[in-house]
Amino acid sequence: MLIKIQLISKIIKIFEKKFFDEIISEKNIKSQSVLDILIATKLSQNTTDKTAFIAYNNLKRKFHSWEKLMNGSLREIKKEIKVCGMANTKAKDIKSILKSIHNKYNTFDLSFFSNLPTDEVYKNLLQLKGIGIKTASCVLAFALNRDVFPVDTHIHRILNRLGLVKTNTPEKTFLEISNKIPHGKKLFLHKSLIRFGRNICKAKNPLCSKCFLFVYCKYEHKQKNSKIEKKVINKEKNFLILENI
Repeated sequence: MLIKIQLISKIIKIFEKKFFDEIISEKNIKSQSVLDILIATKLSQNTTDKTAFIAYNNLKRKFHSWEKLMNGSLREIKKEIKVCGMANTKAKDIKSILKSIHNKYNTFDLSFFSNLPTDEVYKNLLQLKGIGIKTASCVLAFALNRDVFPVDTHIHRILNRLGLVKTNTPEKTFLEISNKIPHGKKLFLHKSLIRFGRNICKAKNPLCSKCFLFVYCKYEHKQKNSKIEKKVINKEKNFLILENI
């Protein structure tokens, strides 16, 4: 475990040199409501942040409030979010989430979550339909400023390639890696890995020849990939929906 903790700290320092100025910026400091982050993260499941952002803004523009959205028809909701895929499931889950929250708390203002322990926030969020560890972690990190480490499929892939975990689901990766990350560095590492995964350590055809973590990587195909010169698109994919709502 000590070796992995040391490697994680080393990787964080490398990321700080690469991404610190970009990630630690004014746009990340603004206040974001718990429910805004929850719905935005739900929309971002199995799609890109840009299409989820379009869907999120469509909902805001069409319904103006979470209460009106809760009482809106599934047909209307699906129409507004079809751009981000899985519209049938997401529309049903979002209506269910809003109804459950309103029935339980008689409000859509979940700012009181900031007074709850992290474990209790997880417990409350995980009771909602279609909400898993990753989405709950995003709410805790982005809306409540908690020191937690959201793990999606891309972060799960990268951490396995680096040999930091040997897991078969993002949930298992979350459980195995969270307590090995230095205090106060979890959200920064999350954002860094998102950028790294989109631009270098891609799911298909990773750019191993361009990788600044190559020496630490345990990916079985890295040597073969490093000999293949791939065309790199200059425009990086760094848009994060949770930094922009």
